[in-house]
Amino acid sequence: MTTGFRARVLIAEDEEFTLGLLREVLEGANFQVEAVTNVADAIARVGSFDPHAVITDLNFGVTGPSGADLLQFIEKEHPWIGKVVLTSHASPALAIPNGVALPAGVTYLVKSQLGSISDLVAAVEDSISHSSSEIEKPVIENDRIVISATQGEILLLLAEGYTNAAIARKRGTSLRAAETLVQRTFSSLGLKNDEDFNPRVLAVRMWQQGKVVVK
Repeated sequence: MTTGFRARVLIAEDEEFTLGLLREVLEGANFQVEAVTNVADAIARVGSFDPHAVITDLNFGVTGPSGADLLQFIEKEHPWIGKVVLTSHASPALAIPNGVALPAGVTYLVKSQLGSISDLVAAVEDSISHSSSEIEKPVIENDRIVISATQGEILLLLAEGYTNAAIARKRGTSLRAAETLVQRTFSSLGLKNDEDFNPRVLAVRMWQQGKVVVK
């Protein structure tokens, strides 16, 4: 039996046959898999399952939230998670309501164009690598840098002196998630790794000087 680390993948798909097939394929590729049939359940599982990547369909019916809503939630609250769309629609405009967009950096797969199991596995692995290395650009509004509510929480914890490990325990997430979110917060503030300066000190100083606003 295979032991050791297994990346976790959360699947959101309302077709039971496709859901079962995806689970079987990914578990066969040594992923740990959690599978749900709607967006609400997927959002509820993200915090407890702490996936490395999420695979979602786009269209879950006309009354409920779409896969795009799920991915927007993940981008805002869990930006370290890789994001993969697996859909029958060649264009997202055919599957999600007007005005709803997919976040940047999403891996988009069309079911009919998927060549092999290895293509799906590679897409999941690439999404995880991409989410870990993605750099955000600062958003400026009225001469202040805009950050998300989650990043604001991270900044407050940094100001209180918490380490990455302590932040992970405080938020109930993995150390990897905490480390990535801290780095994404630094990126949003326009801070880069520099041997001459401590980004934690600079981030807290920017907050104390009123240069940061949470939206």
